[in-house]
Amino acid sequence: MPMAPSSLGPALVLAGVVLLILGALVWTGGLSWFGRLPGDIRVERESVRFYFPIVSSLLISLVLTLVLLVLRRFR
Repeated sequence: MPMAPSSLGPALVLAGVVLLILGALVWTGGLSWFGRLPGDIRVERESVRFYFPIVSSLLISLVLTLVLLVLRRFR
């Protein structure tokens, strides 16, 4: 179901603000812990580097699920 044109503007502004905040956190090092959580797999050898951030991915999934549930509730 497409969004009404009147609600598209505020949604785009909100998405921009969220991206701005995330960008500022990455730039200042506020998310340096991300990808290094306990349970994230990191293998670093002389010739091979392998990263599998499974716990970080689960955290993103949980946060996005909660945000979408809240948005659906107020719709």
